[in-house]
Amino acid sequence: MSFSADVKRELASLQGETREQMLCECYGMLLFSTRFNSREIIFKTENFYCAERFEYLISALFNPIIEKQRDKNSKRIKQRLCKLSLIIPDECKKIFEEFGHTSKDVKLRINRANLEDESLYSWFLKGVFLSCGSVTDPKKSYHLELSVSHKTLAENIMHFIKEIDVFDVKPRIAERKGGYIVYLKGNCDICDFLAYIGAGNAVMTIIEATAYKEMMNRLNRKQNSELANIKKKADASAKQILAMKKIIDEKGIDYLNDDLKALAILRIDNPDMSLKELGENLDPKISRSGVNHRIERIFKIANSL
Repeated sequence: MSFSADVKRELASLQGETREQMLCECYGMLLFSTRFNSREIIFKTENFYCAERFEYLISALFNPIIEKQRDKNSKRIKQRLCKLSLIIPDECKKIFEEFGHTSKDVKLRINRANLEDESLYSWFLKGVFLSCGSVTDPKKSYHLELSVSHKTLAENIMHFIKEIDVFDVKPRIAERKGGYIVYLKGNCDICDFLAYIGAGNAVMTIIEATAYKEMMNRLNRKQNSELANIKKKADASAKQILAMKKIIDEKGIDYLNDDLKALAILRIDNPDMSLKELGENLDPKISRSGVNHRIERIFKIANSL
């Protein structure tokens, strides 16, 4: 099961305690369903739990006759496309008008009269997400969207979310395949939204995934830094050895004085040693800066040849 399906399962398990909460959730599911007008109501979903929740709400609130169809092509029962239809036009009209809509409406809009109490906003948005929402697996990316067929309704829900004072999320709208999506990017905005509509477990999953990503990024940065330092040391050591071998090949090791000769022999035999380690293995010991000074003298000699 996908992360998005898990989120919907969690949300679908939350039960409203009052009729008003159930009405707002049902309104969110209806308004953003496949079809919602005075003649027909159709709700389609591939999520078993969303289908069950819609059927429960519409039955508990209005008790209409519901025709249920499932796609039999899928082997997994809980992932089959489910179509729930209200087959009696008078019942569709009654429900449509119950939420303040009429057949004279030119475009489908959010009827704010159904949402006068701010405490009901979260229930409405829960219904909206169950109807048309999805969210990517936080292990891969951060993206939450609501898929809406009409531009006016997409703009309505975008502004509705922006106006909520509890959080400061800024959804955007985009056109996609003849429809529209209202979407959120970024783990913080997505966590705020999911927490608001009641998906606490999903929020914890996102937080854990984010923490894991940050830890891995830190480790990768550290590893890359260490690798860069190793390469830098290896390059420096190779240049030093080349200079020393140039002197030895052209002039012989005795061309160097005793201090430089001792360092050259030690470096050629120990290409992995740091400057500090070279200094500690000389007799007498010298500091890192002392080793660096002697290497500069060797480079100068090699360049003069």
